[in-house]
Amino acid sequence: MTNSYVIPEECRAAVVVDEGPDEVLIKLNATGICYSDIHYMLNDTGGKKMSASGICSAGHEGSGVVVKLGENVKTFQLGDRAGVKPIWYTCGSCNLCWGGKEVHCPQKVLTGVGATGTFQHYIVSPARYTTVIPNGIPDHVAAPAMCSAATAYRSIRESELAIGSWATIIGGGGGVGIQAVQIAKAFGLRPIVVDTGSEKRALSLKMGAEAFVDFKEFPDTVAEVIRLTGGIGSHGVFVTAPPAYPTAIGYIGARIGGVVMCIGLPAAVGYLQQRLVTS
Repeated sequence: MTNSYVIPEECRAAVVVDEGPDEVLIKLNATGICYSDIHYMLNDTGGKKMSASGICSAGHEGSGVVVKLGENVKTFQLGDRAGVKPIWYTCGSCNLCWGGKEVHCPQKVLTGVGATGTFQHYIVSPARYTTVIPNGIPDHVAAPAMCSAATAYRSIRESELAIGSWATIIGGGGGVGIQAVQIAKAFGLRPIVVDTGSEKRALSLKMGAEAFVDFKEFPDTVAEVIRLTGGIGSHGVFVTAPPAYPTAIGYIGARIGGVVMCIGLPAAVGYLQQRLVTS
């Protein structure tokens, strides 16, 4: 926050609305900060803008305790630990929701974009989109896991890579990427990270990466990854850095059946360009 930023009067004191019959009220103990929040606040994404919904509080990675229950809620009790995810609501009845693609539901509401986010003390959340947090997991770990770990997990799971497959993670030293490294390792995959910097190298290798390809050291990172994978290429490429989308398929090389999973959220201009290219 800089001194030049003026908080609108209507955002200086937010009133928490009462929970609906199918919702819970959560007292938040921790929230993660995702770079998407900054994009939402700057309104430079290709999707819906915070300002269009009158939302003043961003944030979509929350962890806390249930303090009030809607009359229809049976899945939570007072005092239960609960997490808030990026998706706040979907219709649950369209073909996309039924087909496991609820993130594309035309009626979806994103936390911190179409509904008040987690940068506050309390939040109302639909019970069916609220996550039970097991005891023993600290709030500061659970909160960012609602987005970064969940995003990485779903991407790796849906790639359906076999145990022993090479998984190249572009931007693997970042918030989502480092989660992908750990989850890929847990799935029995062989992670390779493409990123830059000594700290990211050390962290990536510590978390299970078999190799780290620094794009400032290798003028041709694709060639290096293909070399590391026996001269063939990766079975899967996971892209957490949107600027790398145009070159991601190169890491597949000559690998038959390779997959590319695009995870990162592009800026508005990049989003429009990709829509034009693929349409």
